[in-house]
Amino acid sequence: MRTRLIVAVVSTALEETAIVLIWRWVLPGFGINLPLGVLVAAMVAWAIFSTATFLLTTRILKKQPVVGLPSMLGSKGKVASPLAPEGLVKIRGELWGAVSVDGNVAEGEEVEVVGEKGLRLVVRRVIKPTR
Repeated sequence: MRTRLIVAVVSTALEETAIVLIWRWVLPGFGINLPLGVLVAAMVAWAIFSTATFLLTTRILKKQPVVGLPSMLGSKGKVASPLAPEGLVKIRGELWGAVSVDGNVAEGEEVEVVGEKGLRLVVRRVIKPTR
């Protein structure tokens, strides 16, 4: 975090310097003369933008993504090979080893992930409401 902060401060200082150089030498070359107040406003706006961007990205980078089996809880998929009670299910386009809590489940039936057991998903048959 400290290194990111130092890089952010140095890069913002360089950007602010570029704003001053553009105001002082580039714009007058095109016949554009802006008052000092416009320069100050642009620099303050850029500093606020840079600070907000730094804080937002720091907060996002601190979050750890949930991946793997725990993120599958509640997901639904189809049985790829019969669960008797173990077999394969296809969830989110991937094949997973699974164990059924409902016993045998036929190929093509819809299942929902209710847990994990080692490296296998624990699934149950999705019961569709009858009309």
